[in-house]
Amino acid sequence: MEKKATITIQHVTKKFKNQTVFNDICINFHMGKIYGIIGRNGSGKTVLLKCICGLLSPSCGAIIVNDQIVGKDIDFPENVGFMIETPGFLQNYSGFQNLKYLASIKKKIDDTTIRKYMKLVGLNPDDKKHVGKYSLGMRQRLGIAQALMEDPDILILDEPMNALDRTGVDEMRNVFLKMKEQGKLILIASHIREDMEVLCDEVYEMREGTMKKV
Repeated sequence: MEKKATITIQHVTKKFKNQTVFNDICINFHMGKIYGIIGRNGSGKTVLLKCICGLLSPSCGAIIVNDQIVGKDIDFPENVGFMIETPGFLQNYSGFQNLKYLASIKKKIDDTTIRKYMKLVGLNPDDKKHVGKYSLGMRQRLGIAQALMEDPDILILDEPMNALDRTGVDEMRNVFLKMKEQGKLILIASHIREDMEVLCDEVYEMREGTMKKV
């Protein structure tokens, strides 16, 4: 018996004015798996992730997350952690202060949990350095911590290995594989084929407005 789909994409098309980004995409994503989406810049990977997260609306079709239609039943899917494009943080605050501010929105986690996830991604929660002085790799780690810290069932990550050195890439891969073992659904868009090979149970390629299993 196949696992119940957590994300269902039903005949989804996205257009900007006269340009079709992708057309009639149908796919199911299930719990306990890591899915990869590859494709060139401009192929529509990020646009699709934004549609799943409720940040953009599809031109037609439906995206269903946990039995709720995004943009109809709910504006934003619940229990989803995501990092799409360059994470935006308050430049004059520390990493911990930034995550504490974000955590105050839903009030689901405490300082101890924030500290735990900062350490998990290789950041020191006691570091007083402002995010504006972070390296690109440190910002990327902070963005991943933000996506993980409320322990969501679904993780949606756009180019999560950007700006990470070899050690950082290995560390993040281990983190994602452990999340998968916990039964989470992880969706990763990347142009790095090695990430796809190491991490993903299934890989899909976006090209010329279509999405096909590799």
